[in-house]
Amino acid sequence: MNSVRIIGGAFRRRVLKFPDSEGLRPTPDRVRETLFNWLGQELDGWHCLDLFAGSGALGFEAASRGAARVVLVEQAPHVLTALHENRELLHKPPALEIIRADALQYLASVKNSFDLIFLDPPYKKGWIPRLEPLLAGALKADGLIYVEAEHEIEALGDWRPMRHGKAGEVHYQLMRREAV
Repeated sequence: MNSVRIIGGAFRRRVLKFPDSEGLRPTPDRVRETLFNWLGQELDGWHCLDLFAGSGALGFEAASRGAARVVLVEQAPHVLTALHENRELLHKPPALEIIRADALQYLASVKNSFDLIFLDPPYKKGWIPRLEPLLAGALKADGLIYVEAEHEIEALGDWRPMRHGKAGEVHYQLMRREAV
């Protein structure tokens, strides 16, 4: 088993374990720390979606920092099992909801529900262009998108990068809706 630790909030220093799985790359500590500095350390009342949950590092981190609701979507059965075990380890925080679903189908099924979507799909599989048309429907008007990709993302619909960085081969950016 692999592991990642929560870096801030109520579950700080707790270690989450997760199995090897194709395309699973947990967001490194340094990148998560940068992201949550950009967002502000507390997400009190936020509704967050971790669409390709994998290790759950981003979703569990958001719950640790006070998000009111965090939905982790994952399809791989052995990865889902680890997510449920980690939720148990944290004494079943009520804000955390783990769903087995296809990312496209789940995203199409929610309407204006989220303040923040964590988007870290498997690389080189064409996920981002397929997800792009569905993002606006799932986000609140002032919602943000955090995306990790193998290349810089210049736009996702009306969303443009407000902050960006690179760690190794990973490009990460926090995006907000461009004023119309």
